[in-house]
Amino acid sequence: MNFFKNFLASVLGTLTAIGLFFALILMLVSAAASIIASPSGTKAVQANSILDLNLNVPISDRNPSFDELEIILDLNNEVLGLPEILSAIDKAAQNPKIQGIRLRSDFITAGWSQTRSIRNALENFKAEGKFIYSYADILTQKGYYLSSVADTIVLNPMGAFEFKGLASEVLYYKDFQDEYGVKMEVVRLGKYKSAVEPFLDNKMSNANRLQIKSLLMDLWSTLNEEVGSGRNLSVKTLDDLINKQKIATPEDAVNHGLIDLLGYESDLEEMVNTRLQLEDKDELNFTSVSAVNQSKSDYNKEIKDRIAVVFAKGPILYGEGTKNIIAQGVFIETLKELAEDDWIKAVVIRVDSPGGSALTSELLWQTINEVKEQKPVLVSMGNVAASGGYYIAAGADQIFADPMSITGSIGVFASLPNASGLMQNMGINAETVETHPNAMGYSIFQPLSPAFEAQTKKSIEQTYSTFKQRVADGRNLTKARAEELAQGRVWTGKQALENGLIDSLGGLQATIQAAAKLANIENYNVMDYPKFEDDLTAILSDMNISLGLDRLWNLFLPYTIQPKFDQLIEIKPAARMQLLLPFELKIH
Repeated sequence: MNFFKNFLASVLGTLTAIGLFFALILMLVSAAASIIASPSGTKAVQANSILDLNLNVPISDRNPSFDELEIILDLNNEVLGLPEILSAIDKAAQNPKIQGIRLRSDFITAGWSQTRSIRNALENFKAEGKFIYSYADILTQKGYYLSSVADTIVLNPMGAFEFKGLASEVLYYKDFQDEYGVKMEVVRLGKYKSAVEPFLDNKMSNANRLQIKSLLMDLWSTLNEEVGSGRNLSVKTLDDLINKQKIATPEDAVNHGLIDLLGYESDLEEMVNTRLQLEDKDELNFTSVSAVNQSKSDYNKEIKDRIAVVFAKGPILYGEGTKNIIAQGVFIETLKELAEDDWIKAVVIRVDSPGGSALTSELLWQTINEVKEQKPVLVSMGNVAASGGYYIAAGADQIFADPMSITGSIGVFASLPNASGLMQNMGINAETVETHPNAMGYSIFQPLSPAFEAQTKKSIEQTYSTFKQRVADGRNLTKARAEELAQGRVWTGKQALENGLIDSLGGLQATIQAAAKLANIENYNVMDYPKFEDDLTAILSDMNISLGLDRLWNLFLPYTIQPKFDQLIEIKPAARMQLLLPFELKIH
């Protein structure tokens, strides 16, 4: 009897899963048909609309995948892409039905460079004669930097306000290593290449302190000037307020002109009604980023020319690559395909990376140079494009960065864990038998041998020399000048421009426009790359489907869109030589 019960349950479960699977397929086909059938791909915006720009969500450099399908299937996407934010602000500025923006930026998660791009777009919005009102329960320093562009800033009277200057904290581990017998064996080149400094000392070196201080001061000068401009306050006044610690409460912020008034979100809505002279609150319409973007399609199917934007985000590793890992596999394949695509007239690589594998950086640099032989290649730097991230950029036709981007860090190091002390404390001893001297090479259980250390240092010297040569060739610098700018030193985008490491200050849109100019085209569509196979999987995962559909995908769908449920990507071990940002920079 139990056998038949179990059998019946299995059959019903399988039929249910199959039914749900085909229901999903029908939904996706219907959604796709809706998108394709729509003649304009647009959605109407009502009169007296306000763009509700709530940035208290994760913000990514690239738009989320399958955006249109998510809207039609009513899937809640908790991530906003920087391009869709900027696009919505620009479209709202040009749409006569949209009167202003309601801004929320209490806890903005975007980096400083991304935040500044949004602030610039809001400045352009105001230049069209439209208003921006900002409300916050709590204003963090980055949130306030963004809100300072608004016509009026309202803060909750029981909230908090932060405007205090910039700081960066670095932890050091030398005593910890000595205490527990586990340490990092380090070989490095570059006076400022301090990524491994915490393993070698208990305090910050003068060189590292100098570069961090220089970086913070330059970032602060940009931030402070723009806040001062937005609030009609001098830089000196703002610095005095911070130095004398005069801003402790929301009331202090109002009294010193940093914000306008204390109140609630309902007060802000009342201000909007008064501004628009609306008698009935129901006449006011709040519209979202996605709705504004749907009101006017960015893609014109009549235009064949395209500019490709390749998003390269995350650490650089040796392997296949994902949305958040730069590796040679998918990125080289993508770049080569773009080089051969006659519709692609130029390539823009959006780099947001602290660096990583020297080998992968070289492979990508070589591929970029091959693409350059057929069409223009430009680089747009995001929050960080340092060390290996700069190596990739060095060969581009033009490099753009935001003043608050972090770049440079032209240097090399190798770090190898050594647990010999811990093994000794535990009473474990490693013995080696070799056919040749140094056949063992590196072992985590033994101290680094002088012969292996010398061999590693020689490899690092060669890598460092190649890195500097790539910079000298790409930026038209002498070897001596490249050496001056190298040494692992980190620069802001503004400093990089002054030193000839980049060509222009500007965001992704400015880079795309420059690419169009180099390609000699005026009308074009912008296409995002690489295309990853797991995009559809992510949507289905959000829907919490867990009835064995992972097995059914393999039965019914082509292999090209089969999700990787067990393992997305196999990343091969990173090469020994690393080109990384000299410290994990967390700016508070």
